[in-house]
Amino acid sequence: MESTEAVSMITGAHVILYSEDAEADRAFFRDVLKFDSVDAGHGWLIFALPPAEAAFHPGETNGPHELYLMCDDVQAEVESLGMRGIACSEVHQERWGAITRIGLPGGGELGLYQAKHPIAPRKS
Repeated sequence: MESTEAVSMITGAHVILYSEDAEADRAFFRDVLKFDSVDAGHGWLIFALPPAEAAFHPGETNGPHELYLMCDDVQAEVESLGMRGIACSEVHQERWGAITRIGLPGGGELGLYQAKHPIAPRKS
């Protein structure tokens, strides 16, 4: 019997973060967050990320896009990062989750949150 279910050709997502100090931010992802990486050449690291999900929020304009890392216990993660010398903003409780911001060495920041909503299912 032939399946009528469409096969997705998309196998993942590639996220680009622009930085005034990309080397420092690459070192942060490698040394502090401990993300595995591959050297694409000349020290240009490409990082493996945890499973991801995407959400579309209404906005006045298109973009900019944001990156949030997710965790099961935001307060414990803030404490863990603090023990490694990484400061996070105050944790704010939102309708959809508990959120903090992590400052990056290159001057940018990314979000970290513990979701209160159901997490999108993962394909096996």
